[in-house]
Amino acid sequence: MTLAHEAGGDTRRRMLAGVPVVERRLRLAGVSTAVLEGGDGPPLVLLHGAIECGGPVWAPVIARLAERHRVVVPDLPGLGESHPVDRLDVTMFAEWFSALLRETCPERPRLVAHSLGGSLAARFAAARGGILRGLVLYAAPGIGPYRLPLGLRVVAMRFALRPTAANAERFDRFATFDLDQTRRRDPQWFESFSADTRRRAAVKDVKRTMGRMIKLGTTRIPDEELRRIEVPTALLWGRQDRFVPLALAQAASTELGWPLRVIDDAGHIPHIERPEAFLGALDAVTEGARGG
Repeated sequence: MTLAHEAGGDTRRRMLAGVPVVERRLRLAGVSTAVLEGGDGPPLVLLHGAIECGGPVWAPVIARLAERHRVVVPDLPGLGESHPVDRLDVTMFAEWFSALLRETCPERPRLVAHSLGGSLAARFAAARGGILRGLVLYAAPGIGPYRLPLGLRVVAMRFALRPTAANAERFDRFATFDLDQTRRRDPQWFESFSADTRRRAAVKDVKRTMGRMIKLGTTRIPDEELRRIEVPTALLWGRQDRFVPLALAQAASTELGWPLRVIDDAGHIPHIERPEAFLGALDAVTEGARGG
C-alpha cells in the first residue's frame, strides 16, 4: 500500500512552522489518523475538504482560534498524513469521525467543515448530531443542487493528470478571488502549501481518495435529511466562490432557516485568502448559536 504520508515531510513542517499545535497519531475506526491539537477552551474541530495536504490547510487561522478554543484538526483518511481506507463512504466517515470526537473532545465540540468535508459533516450531523454543540458549513456543495462548474472541471482534471506548478496555479486562480494578493500575504507559507499539495497529488491512494471525496461531497443531500440536523447550524461563504456559487448557500439559508455570513473579496478558501475576515465572520455566525 502506498501511503499519502510518504509524499510529505519538510513541506508539511514548513506549513505548520510557528503554529501552536502538537501532532499525534490516533487509530480511529481502524484508521491510522494524524491529528493536530492546540489551545485551551471549548473544543472546536476544523474539518478540511478534498485537499491533498490535509489539516495544515487551516494553518493561517489556527493560532487565533487556539487563543479561545481547544482546536482539533484531523487529516481525513487518505489525505495528509492519515492512512487510506479501502472505501471512503458515508458510513465509514461517520464511524471514523465519531471515534475522533470520543478521543479528542471531552465535551461536545463545535464543528467547522469546509467544502466537500462540509457535505460529509452535514450528513453526519443529520444522523449523529447529538454529539456536536454546533455546526458551521463552509462552502459545502452538498446542501443544494450542484454541478461542477466547467471551469473547475477543466482545471481540476489538468491538475489531477499532471500536478505541476503551472497546473496548480491554474487551479489556485480558480479557487481564489485574487491569487496574487493571497500569495503575497505569506509567500513562504503559500509556496509550502502548494509544494505539499502537488507532491501528494501524485500519490495513487491520494488520487483515489480525492475521486471518492468529489463523488460523495457533490451528491445533493435531500432537504428532509438536512432538516433532521438539530444542532445550531450556520453557513459561511466567500462572495466570489467559483467552486460553489453563493446562490446555492443563499437558497439553502432561505429554505432551511440557517444564518448565512458572506465574506467579500474572497473565493472558495477565505481562511487562506482573507484570514482576518474569515475569523470575524466565523465569530459572527457562532455568536448567534451560543445557546446550542
